[in-house]
Amino acid sequence: GWQPILQQLRWGSKAVTRHWKAMHFQRQKLLAVTEYIASRPLVPPSCLPREKKPQDHEDNGYAQLLRRQVEEIFRDNRMVAVCQYNSMPDDDMVMMRYYLRKHNIEVKFVLNEIVRPVLSQSKYKNLLPLFVARNILLVSPEAKAKEMLRVLKGVPQVNLLAACIDNTILSRQGVENFAKLPSLETTQSQTVGALAHLPSQTSSLLQRGSAHLTALLDQHIQQLRDEETGTAAPAQSSGDQ
Repeated sequence: GWQPILQQLRWGSKAVTRHWKAMHFQRQKLLAVTEYIASRPLVPPSCLPREKKPQDHEDNGYAQLLRRQVEEIFRDNRMVAVCQYNSMPDDDMVMMRYYLRKHNIEVKFVLNEIVRPVLSQSKYKNLLPLFVARNILLVSPEAKAKEMLRVLKGVPQVNLLAACIDNTILSRQGVENFAKLPSLETTQSQTVGALAHLPSQTSSLLQRGSAHLTALLDQHIQQLRDEETGTAAPAQSSGDQ
């Protein structure tokens, strides 16, 4: 298309029509005096109870399910050991679970937010100070403390803190002392032997007096017989002469 021969171009910036101007000091005073200051609350916000965040029904149901499982663990098992768990390779964890499962001991991973509410309302509330870090539970329907200590001896990443054996809370030293006790069968056999020994000992004590009296009477009769035979023999010899 056709273009004009001469074109006018404008170089340079646009003219600035507004410049910053400081506010007059009287106006600054007026704004400072009329500034709104909110009244302070009577109770500081830090002293008020925190508002509970609304939770979904699905989360509440899942948390209730986990709490119910924790309750069943403490109710249906004779031994529940609380251990501090440090990070370890997956292969070592698999081997530890394998050796523990050979002795019918299961490993349970639990959350402190789930365990603490359950323990606070049960007779095991003295275990609450232990659930502050990452913990695991070693659960068994039998009191196999000796086997558990033997396996944990080779796993330094898992530290035994305490245990609940037969509804009794034991410290680590208490668990070690419990492991040194003889088995239930051995204790029962020793008890039966002790109970059987007492009647036999009592019977022997009761028969000792009569047996001693019988022995004295037999000895006295034997002495009388010896005296009679001793006196009769000289009289017979004198008659023959």
